[in-house]
Amino acid sequence: MHAATLTLIILAAGLASQWVAWRIRLPAIVILIATGLVLGPVTGIIALALPQDELTELIGLGVAIILFEGGMDLRLSELRRVGHGIGRLTILGPPLAWLLGSLAAHAIAGLSWPVAWVLGAILVVTGPTVILPLLRQARLDKESASLLKWEGIVNDPVGVLLAVLTFQYCTIAGGGLTDTLTGLGAAVVAAVLFGGAGGWLTGWLYRRGWVPEHLKAPILMVLVLGVYWASNLVQHEAGLLSVTLMGMVIGNMKLVEREALQRFKENLTVLLLSVLFIVIPSQLEPSQLALLDWRIWLFALAMLLVRPLTIGLATLGAPMRREDKLLLAWIAPRGIVAAATAGIFGPALVASGHPDAEKLLPIVFLVIITTVLAHGLTIGMLARRLGLAARSANGLLIVGASPWTHALARALTRLEIDVLMVDGAYHRLKRARMDGIDVYYGEILSEHAEHRLETQHLSDLLCATDNDFYNALVCKAEGRAFGHHRTFQLATHQEASQEMKRLTLQQRGYIAFAPDADFETLHQRLDDGWTIQTTRLSEAYGLDQLTERLGESGQDWLLLAGVSPGGSLRLYSREQSFTPKAGWLLFYFAPDQDASGRS
Repeated sequence: MHAATLTLIILAAGLASQWVAWRIRLPAIVILIATGLVLGPVTGIIALALPQDELTELIGLGVAIILFEGGMDLRLSELRRVGHGIGRLTILGPPLAWLLGSLAAHAIAGLSWPVAWVLGAILVVTGPTVILPLLRQARLDKESASLLKWEGIVNDPVGVLLAVLTFQYCTIAGGGLTDTLTGLGAAVVAAVLFGGAGGWLTGWLYRRGWVPEHLKAPILMVLVLGVYWASNLVQHEAGLLSVTLMGMVIGNMKLVEREALQRFKENLTVLLLSVLFIVIPSQLEPSQLALLDWRIWLFALAMLLVRPLTIGLATLGAPMRREDKLLLAWIAPRGIVAAATAGIFGPALVASGHPDAEKLLPIVFLVIITTVLAHGLTIGMLARRLGLAARSANGLLIVGASPWTHALARALTRLEIDVLMVDGAYHRLKRARMDGIDVYYGEILSEHAEHRLETQHLSDLLCATDNDFYNALVCKAEGRAFGHHRTFQLATHQEASQEMKRLTLQQRGYIAFAPDADFETLHQRLDDGWTIQTTRLSEAYGLDQLTERLGESGQDWLLLAGVSPGGSLRLYSREQSFTPKAGWLLFYFAPDQDASGRS
């Protein structure tokens, strides 16, 4: 098969698997691995004509970018909130997991001690490739999410480094404790010099304009790969530790370009994950899969028990919430780094005289599938039972406290729809607080709000201040979290109503309610006696009948929102319209004399 055709098949299969997983709400890694097995060992469609060592090097480059992107997501400001837990998970957790996993690999799977020690080190990692999607799926609160995220991203390179040092200790002739400690020191020095100092220098140059904007993201990608390669020259597989540290440094430098750089890396990471999780399992041979006997299956199940014991010992006496400890004790899915590392050390251990290392890669894939299914399918239910996760997103975040938004919030909360009102002026929130409406006093775009403000339970955003451009700024900043199709702002002032003078859709949120429903108009109508009312549609009384009674929509009354028969809230916008039918509860803004139709 031509290389171009094969590349297209891999890309299409990977992204299609990601989409299918999103549609059926399964962890993407499960669908990707299944697709790779079908296209590789089962059908033989994917057969890469690359030597194993070259393929391993290419996989390593992809993993380096993934870990760098994960490192950029680690914010040091989070340590003030969960630092006590992160220290236990990243310092005590890895050696405990390594010890217990190695004992299980030898006693249950029947592996020789060298192979068992390497496997135990490989399975220390959890990783951002599986943790971050599960966090989005489970809608965890920010403290619990931070603990799992930090553990996954930091322990990935730590586990790989443990595997490297264990491999060297067990297989290299004349190796010993001195050589192992020397290798560890070399890895740390390489990470500090190439990753830490290199990341800081890169950020310094970017901040001072030494690189044009259109080249910053591509150059950063090449620099990440260069740091990975240079660190590996100093110490085998030290590159993963270096790129993770480099990501942390750049991510915490408060660069203006950080969001744009991270968005580029996130998109690239999705593509790389789609490719790697297709390619790696496709290289498994049917003979390797046949090695999975009952002892291997029992070991995979035992790894589900190793995790609770590890977390119990690591967090003993730690000032952490009991609920967080229980969640951490269960959630530990393995990801791409474990698979890639097993692909590196399996053949090397066989060549060093350990034939049972041929089982290493299929064992790791079995553990990946077992843990991802077990943890991915239960994390949401467990988090909700422990009170660490939001319910299904269904509610409204209102930015800007005013008499009109207060009236809207009261109408929604009366029907038990979640509302959170945010404003930077404490006195403007007074009426909402007195009415029992949830409020947040502070700047929605602040770092405090980013780490403290819990919005996972809310589905829609309405920016309703008197500043059109601030509304647009917030919509664009929060659009990725809520989904741009769920991000709305009040109409712009009449002075900016000419098409050529308006903000383009790419620079703002969707206009809520109607094109002329701006801040002044809504408050003028409120002063004129308009109120927010509700009515429930039926087969005999639909939207047409409501319009006939109230008059022209947008002029005589405004449709604000609807709640479906299933209880889902939808804000109305002519740019994102919906058609309410029988059973829908509608919220509308109309003169008070028309309130006779409210339910």
